[in-house]
Amino acid sequence: MAPEDLTVAPVGWSARVRRHSLGWVCARRAGMLVGFVNVAWDGGDHAFLLDTVVAPPLWRTGLGTRLVDEARCGARAAGCEWLHVDFESRLTPFYLDRCGFGPTAAGLLRL
Repeated sequence: MAPEDLTVAPVGWSARVRRHSLGWVCARRAGMLVGFVNVAWDGGDHAFLLDTVVAPPLWRTGLGTRLVDEARCGARAAGCEWLHVDFESRLTPFYLDRCGFGPTAAGLLRL
């Protein structure tokens, strides 16, 4: 089937979230959001960390590592076998050393 023969129906945002997201891990302090990570998935064995963010005053406190660990536990509980993450090279110590990810080759295509 050629791409031009496909019909793509609009899908509402909440339907996309239900279909492609295991959820968010959030950290709050005094009611304020101070960190989060989104855990997307393919509906099967693979989960993906997206947008790991920690408020600058809390950098290097272990909060980011705790968020990623909770995401890992949640993905495992959902039946996922693999957790993927892409990151800039400056974040290598965080993801590989502190969070326990292994290095892997990956590809990137600018759109």
